[in-house]
Amino acid sequence: MEAAEVVRAVDAVKVIASSLDLAVDDVSFLHNSNKLALRLLPCDVMARVAPVDEQNAQFEIDLAQQLVELASPMAALEPRVEPRAYQRDGFVVTFWTYYESVAPDAIAPADYADALERLHAGMRKVDLPSPHFTDRIAEAQELVANRDSTPELDDAGRELLDDALRYLRRTIVERGAPEQLLHGEPHPGNLLNTKHGPLFIDLETCCRGPIEFDVAHAPEEVSAQYPGADQDLVSVCRILVLAMVTTWRWDRGDQFPNGRQMGLDGLAELREALDSSR
Repeated sequence: MEAAEVVRAVDAVKVIASSLDLAVDDVSFLHNSNKLALRLLPCDVMARVAPVDEQNAQFEIDLAQQLVELASPMAALEPRVEPRAYQRDGFVVTFWTYYESVAPDAIAPADYADALERLHAGMRKVDLPSPHFTDRIAEAQELVANRDSTPELDDAGRELLDDALRYLRRTIVERGAPEQLLHGEPHPGNLLNTKHGPLFIDLETCCRGPIEFDVAHAPEEVSAQYPGADQDLVSVCRILVLAMVTTWRWDRGDQFPNGRQMGLDGLAELREALDSSR
């Protein structure tokens, strides 16, 4: 979110929290992308905020509740308030349990892989309509095709991304791997190291597809320890993730720090990865 939007979002959170008897004297920023993640004190709650037209909050709430009930490694909603999406001033706000990090060290690869496997096991027991992973690819393809949305992407980069997304989609689908509900982006930034063990957050990109699509978001030392994953398919999915992430960096509305340089680096890395895989 841009600065002016952030101010309005924080004000909306404070008003809603006050109406729910959650004391807020201080707000810390945890993350700012398409959604804003805030730590509210002294009530010690995490609030997630998004513009009304860019959210699927109720789906995320319903899924998180079911996963927690199944004892999956998933962050829980804040128990002191009704588990629903709250709206004010064009924003949707959800309230979650805040988990203190137990250590600065990264989660061990074996523990990371185990947490992801247990999350997938829980997701296989959940029946909620969700997008397919190829819908995510289609969104990237539309962005590449829209020069107004990606004005700084040159013709060579546009052609590379278009060809890569088409080739990788076809290659993965033709493998015919079993599909299930997935987290969508279980990268290290969406896994908390807590006293309760590793817990996943952020289900807004949840989709259906092969588990290898999820596994490819984790570091290679983690994916190597995920039992039963087709490592060849993981490698292809990893290139797909690279192509999609690179595409997002060229979006004119992207606010990722140093995003344009990451876009250039991503194109070079993608070209090399495709040459090695074919």
